[in-house]
Amino acid sequence: MTKSNKSLFGNPGTFYVYKSYGIHHCLNIVTDKENFASGVLIRSVFISNKNERLASGPGLVTKSFSVDISFNSLEVLNNESLWISPRDSTIEEKDLIQTTRIGISKAKNIKWRWYLKNSRSVSKRLKGDRTPKFQ
Repeated sequence: MTKSNKSLFGNPGTFYVYKSYGIHHCLNIVTDKENFASGVLIRSVFISNKNERLASGPGLVTKSFSVDISFNSLEVLNNESLWISPRDSTIEEKDLIQTTRIGISKAKNIKWRWYLKNSRSVSKRLKGDRTPKFQ
């Protein structure tokens, strides 16, 4: 644990925000028990009624929602700045793609990356996952 990643060791449901390469902020959500570093990087967000590629990468997510280091350690469900709400529809397993992670140098083969099949908001897809053309 360091001063900069302390919130990653916090309570589940806490935002962990850091700067990648000193340029882009990245938004994570702490997912496991306190004092155990575990989080999920929010790699893309579908924004309806806008350019669907607007938040198609971790740096674009934080830029689109004006997320910076001030969001670090905020609780997902208990703040007025940024929150996540459930979808109106159910996602079935057949609608998900599980693949290896991208943009890393260690443990590249671990399938810890998930996305919705055919999502236009995903930065990189598996070969054969055909994304519908914009209408």
